[in-house]
Amino acid sequence: MKAHALWRVSVSTSAEAEEAVAALLERLFGQPASVYIEEQTQVRTAGVYFSKSRSLSKRGALVAGLKYIEDCGLNLGPVKISMRKVRREDWSESWKRFFKPIEISSALLIKPTWNKRRPRKNQALVVLDPGLSFGTGQHATTSFCLKQIVACKKRGEEQSFLDIGTGSGILAIAAAKVGYQPVAALDFDPVAIRVAKANARRNRVQNRIAITRKDLTRLPVMSKTQYDLVCANLIDSLLIQQSARIVDRLKPDGKLVLAGILCTQFLAVQRAYEALGFSLTGSDVEREWRSGLFERLES
Repeated sequence: MKAHALWRVSVSTSAEAEEAVAALLERLFGQPASVYIEEQTQVRTAGVYFSKSRSLSKRGALVAGLKYIEDCGLNLGPVKISMRKVRREDWSESWKRFFKPIEISSALLIKPTWNKRRPRKNQALVVLDPGLSFGTGQHATTSFCLKQIVACKKRGEEQSFLDIGTGSGILAIAAAKVGYQPVAALDFDPVAIRVAKANARRNRVQNRIAITRKDLTRLPVMSKTQYDLVCANLIDSLLIQQSARIVDRLKPDGKLVLAGILCTQFLAVQRAYEALGFSLTGSDVEREWRSGLFERLES
């Protein structure tokens, strides 16, 4: 039986809007979307693969969705939409050229399913393929969070972890793998929740992570449950507007990781958390992204 042709729709966009564009493609075409960065030009392209039977008639909806993203205040940059037919062998191998294993010190190894690399002795392993919602460890903001999860873990001590905006679930899975307990993860996107749960099952930590669909903006400001480490990998406006809800889920002596922030917006985020009694104790910049580790000031 002849296989259906495969098509790829891609949208070039800005760093600021890449996550929103990838999420739009995933909703429209029902397939995982990923973002690639051209090394020399730094142009970002979000793309998704689908069969012809899935419909080539969604360009209008895509254009409308891009306009909505722009109306929400995100700068799309010079948008270019492309739809083209691809050979199946090209599609099946495309992920493998861009995604390599990631090692976070000697404590954690993250790799795609097709890679044969084995973890070192006592090194936790997370298996995660690209395209399954946002978060594979390749992005600078996700990488910073992973490094802090490893660095903040104290051997022999029980520590809890909360992942706000879990996406693929990579941070919560990594936290469970290196020994955090309990571990909780939340996201507003139902696709992200489905993918995160599937990834947790693949890594056999589904019983160690509470993954729930929740809207951060509607959570109670006063939380009964607090965590030793909280990661919030979100857009800057949400980090600022919901700062009170985020910090209320952190134990008094806990640590807070904020990521997903453009360098141009980081100072505004930093000031918002300093106003709540926090100090920036660690930071990293990669390309146009900046992430930070925050702790409460001693009273």
